[in-house]
Amino acid sequence: MEGYVVAVDVGTGSARAGVFDRKGHCLSRASHPIRVNREDAVMAEHSSDDIWSAVVACVRAALVSAGIDCGAVAAIGFDATCSLVFLDSAGKPVSVAKDGEPRWDTIAWFDHRAAAQAEALSRIASDAVRHSGGVVSPEMQIPKLMWIRDNLSSAWEKTGIILDLADYLTFRSTGSLRRSACTLTAKWCYLNHQQRWDQDFLAAAGLVDLEAKARIEGPPSPVGTAIATLSPEAAAAFGLRQDCIVAAGMVDAYAGVLALSGPDPEVGDRVSLIGGTSSCVMRFLDRPHYLHSYWGPYFGAALPDRWIVEGGQSAAGALLDLVVRNHLGREPTVADHERLVSRSEELYRQSGPSLGAHIHVLPDFHGNRTPIGNAGMKGVIHGLSLDASFDGLAILYYRTKLGLALGIRQVIDAMEAETGPVRTLVLGGGHARSRLFRELYANATGRELILSAGDEAMLLGTAMAAATAAGWHGSLAEACKALKRREQVIAPDPRAARHYARDYAILLRMQDHRAEISAM
Repeated sequence: MEGYVVAVDVGTGSARAGVFDRKGHCLSRASHPIRVNREDAVMAEHSSDDIWSAVVACVRAALVSAGIDCGAVAAIGFDATCSLVFLDSAGKPVSVAKDGEPRWDTIAWFDHRAAAQAEALSRIASDAVRHSGGVVSPEMQIPKLMWIRDNLSSAWEKTGIILDLADYLTFRSTGSLRRSACTLTAKWCYLNHQQRWDQDFLAAAGLVDLEAKARIEGPPSPVGTAIATLSPEAAAAFGLRQDCIVAAGMVDAYAGVLALSGPDPEVGDRVSLIGGTSSCVMRFLDRPHYLHSYWGPYFGAALPDRWIVEGGQSAAGALLDLVVRNHLGREPTVADHERLVSRSEELYRQSGPSLGAHIHVLPDFHGNRTPIGNAGMKGVIHGLSLDASFDGLAILYYRTKLGLALGIRQVIDAMEAETGPVRTLVLGGGHARSRLFRELYANATGRELILSAGDEAMLLGTAMAAATAAGWHGSLAEACKALKRREQVIAPDPRAARHYARDYAILLRMQDHRAEISAM
């Protein structure tokens, strides 16, 4: 009997794979780096071939480490960032880089080249815009398509297939162009609750032929359903049986929310917080709520019968990288971050929440996703001195983390005002590994924090979808309940929460001052 599934999570800088048994235990994990081509502060690309090679490498490594019979793997699932892959009609890469370098065929999720197109789309009165929070983000796919058409006409003419990265991975695994309801709904402005495209929106974008141009064939597949089985080439690459099922793909944060809140979507006072390169705050809803600059409400983008709304920060871990990079004058390593985390925690234990109280950070260095909804907004650091010591950097690192946590408080407070009380955060992603981040999120927001899947959230959520596609459970909701992790509760410290109330008030005042300066 098939007793395992493989989950693959493709992030900004690496691909990760995990092997899971029927109880949701992760038997092994492996990762492999992926390349990012940074043309400037706005534009960035990946290579789909490089991503595929990384996926193959980490899947094979995870299988070897698990020491299982690979013939017992029933299904494989993929989640990925919402990067956008351009291929010709034969499935070969089409460059989307300004210099035409052939391998860079994938616009990275955080690429903001299409800011002007997104702004123009935001002015359209349409259902698609309404379900995008009234503000279309340049991180969505429709504005990116417009930019390529308008600025790289030769690439546009060559393009015969366009895929969200998660859908590219299922295509590369099976040869099938069937898309996921998660990717099309959350990133392509597809109205899944009505099973239709907003034709007025597409007409305004000049993309009435979107389905033909992108080769979108048929209605999207719900999360937890099968796309097809592995192609002979993919089965050989992974070392799996050809009859291994490939589950519909997901955007990474939506895989994470399955692991964090999917087991208990009816618990209405909790939200999922997924912290990594960016941070996402996600909430299941039993009916649609329309919030300014919050993505959604989307129907069936995670659980097939639930609405979900999403807010967050476009730069979280990426901002910490910037702080370290600017100090060291080079790309930060994992070891650099580990040293800073360790030292900032030591300094925090000595000084408490007053550590670095003269420094205040507005974390919008890559725009403000929510609740302001301005992709062109810039960040601010107030209170720097000439201190260039390592401890000075550790203090700035801590205050940057605090600025991010206070920004999440603002995201949650605005969500709460429209959708009802939020008393609990369920934290997943890389930030769940940091003791200081965990405490900051609880104390800065004044809300109870729950740890469950932790940094395995995306892999576990993808495993839940793969297990459902394999037929192990009657529904995705049942899989979420069956595979859920034990919860650990972290209560906020009232004394720290009172201290951070001052910092939060300063953050809001700084936002007002920034707006005044921008208007001068």
